[in-house]
Amino acid sequence: MALRRPFTLPRQLLRPASRTLFGYKQEQRCGLATTVPPVTQDATGSKGPTAMVFLNMGGPSTTDEVEDFLSRLFADGDLIPLGKFQHYLGPLISKRRTPKIQKQYADIGGGSPIRKWSEYQCKEMCKLLDKINPETAPHKPYVAFRYANPLTEQMYTQLLEDGFGNGKGGRAVAFSQYPQYSCSTTGSSLNELWKWRNRLEGKRANGNVDTSGAIQWSVIDRWPTHPGLVEAFARNIEDQLKTYPEDKRNGVVLLFSAHSLPMSVVNRGDPYPAEVAATVHAVMQRLNFSNPYRLCWQSQVGPRAWLGAQTSDTVQEYVKRGQTDIVLVPIAFTSDHIETLYELDLEVMEEANSPGVKRAESLNGSPVFIQALADLAQEHLRKGEKCSLQMTLRCQGCRSERCLEQKKFFAGEEGASLVV
Repeated sequence: MALRRPFTLPRQLLRPASRTLFGYKQEQRCGLATTVPPVTQDATGSKGPTAMVFLNMGGPSTTDEVEDFLSRLFADGDLIPLGKFQHYLGPLISKRRTPKIQKQYADIGGGSPIRKWSEYQCKEMCKLLDKINPETAPHKPYVAFRYANPLTEQMYTQLLEDGFGNGKGGRAVAFSQYPQYSCSTTGSSLNELWKWRNRLEGKRANGNVDTSGAIQWSVIDRWPTHPGLVEAFARNIEDQLKTYPEDKRNGVVLLFSAHSLPMSVVNRGDPYPAEVAATVHAVMQRLNFSNPYRLCWQSQVGPRAWLGAQTSDTVQEYVKRGQTDIVLVPIAFTSDHIETLYELDLEVMEEANSPGVKRAESLNGSPVFIQALADLAQEHLRKGEKCSLQMTLRCQGCRSERCLEQKKFFAGEEGASLVV
């Protein structure tokens, strides 16, 4: 397994431009390690405070949380579509897989580090935002996971307790930590957020009555080619390439690995494969196409057809052909978790049995990456966007009324008519 270097705190780094479309702002603390006192909506300037809510899949922090995590994951038809048998098969599959997955989490230290990194990234981003966008300060960090603590409903309850909504209004930005949009990931998290808004803010969230006292949401829903994201990936790749002899360096194969999708989701028109490919191309452009590269896919579950080629098969095949210098690049993840620490490090790399197969560092606490997050959020807040134009366009094969209504809600009054 490639050694991971310890991380140091941010230094002065580039601040690239960013993109998104309809917006707002927010504030407050989430179930973070560092507690923040409640802030009322009139405690600062006219546009603050602003709640910044990181959306992600999450992961169990301890092995005891694995079964609940898997139960929620396999119950989600957006992520793992099991059809009309979802409610029966989901609990059955999760229960059977729990012992195996518990052992995997035990092998990487007893739990996922994704909460630690998400809370750190959000907190550090908010510190930068307070400096570069003071008109919407203070910015308060929150994390909402889809399948693990802190869950979306826990985050939303915390927002209300901290003085948002409940007739007081306030701005909140749902910031997807999936750089590339998929209905299975960002879409699922937004469906969950929309559900809990309706449940916890009552009629204020229904659109039929005065909404002035409800939390005003906007979404940063995708950012696959943001310059700061690209720069962060490129630097980590360059650092790993430096570990190879100079005369071999340009021949090292870069294998970009992203979480796969069921082909039923891909064939429905999900934009994720194209957006992941866009990230890969942007990173290679930044590297001046210095190395041969391929995009492959990992984490297939079950017997159904998934998007390929699979990462593990790709590595094995190249090693058999004599190509033993390979750098794996987790291109769709913003921090380490089981897919990097176990699947790539302990399965793919160890099975390759070649010292030339290594992995680029994950983004984790990268100052370049955290600056990119702040730049993205700043531009979103300054533009006053609600969401991206891309988010208003549903998949060609989408038949979900929930998806339709969720997109209309987050697009706002002006954008709702664009949702098709």
